Amino acid sequence: MRRRKVLQLLASAALAAPFSAAADTPAKMARLGTLSPTLPLDEKSPGGMILLKTLQQRGYTLGKNLTFEARATNGQVAKLGEAARDMKAEQVDAVVVIGFPTVLACKAANVPTVVAFGCGDPVATHLIDSLARPGGVVTGISDDATTLSTKRLAVIKQAVPNVRRVAMLWNRDDLGMTMRYESSSAAAQSLGVAVQPLGVREPNDFNGVFEAMDSERPDAILMVADSLTGLNRKRVFDYANAHSIPAMYEYDFFVRDGGLMSYGADIKESFESAADLTARIFGGARPGDLPFEEPTHYPLVVNLKVAKSTGIRLPNDFLALADEVIE
Repeated sequence: MRRRKVLQLLASAALAAPFSAAADTPAKMARLGTLSPTLPLDEKSPGGMILLKTLQQRGYTLGKNLTFEARATNGQVAKLGEAARDMKAEQVDAVVVIGFPTVLACKAANVPTVVAFGCGDPVATHLIDSLARPGGVVTGISDDATTLSTKRLAVIKQAVPNVRRVAMLWNRDDLGMTMRYESSSAAAQSLGVAVQPLGVREPNDFNGVFEAMDSERPDAILMVADSLTGLNRKRVFDYANAHSIPAMYEYDFFVRDGGLMSYGADIKESFESAADLTARIFGGARPGDLPFEEPTHYPLVVNLKVAKSTGIRLPNDFLALADEVIE
């Protein structure tokens, strides 16, 4: 009887061994890449931290079952294609990106791509087939440029009730941002506001922009965000603040960095949504089958410290509308 029990125990142990070994086997390693036309979206950057935190909540932990490769081109858009091909060679499962040129480079390299923000209208620029069913290798976060542009101009009118002319600053070489400028221009005209178009292609062009505003002073400035304007943002802050011209930016980090006000998608929400889409790709979903998502929160952020230091008086009813006032 004792011998029979010993044999049964041995048999049970032999049957259990494969399952125990399988349980100890590490899960398949997911490979995440990020690509930015400015600074790296790494584990120390705000966007990178949000990505990694959200992915950890979805079961993907850096160093355990997730690897992370962050690349950036520091404003050198011509190098995005090479960086995207490097991501392809490293066989990343998904790359999270910002900006239209970055998405275009990753699409050309046939890399599974998730757009966090800043690509403009992906249908109008032919990045995807439709928001509901993108097709190809790109999915991500989008927004309604026309609606947003109209809202930004309406916000400027509330901040500067007597506004008659708005200077619009954008990168002429970025198709996504050019189309956003066109939407903003159309919205301004529908609101009875004249547009002062100030397109740039390289850093030296900002000198000409400032000279144009010296010659014909605008009542307000609207800067369309991309890698070129973003990397030169402090020059725009300095000019607008020195001349006491109210300036509107598209994202709140511009305001935290010295700009006056912003109205645009919540960046934290956008990166969290991008991480969710990335987790679904890690789980086997194809980017082209994942509908583009739209942000649900568009905070109005005002830097009252900048307003006071520059002598710009903002109406109290306008300040009451702000989601956040930085003092």
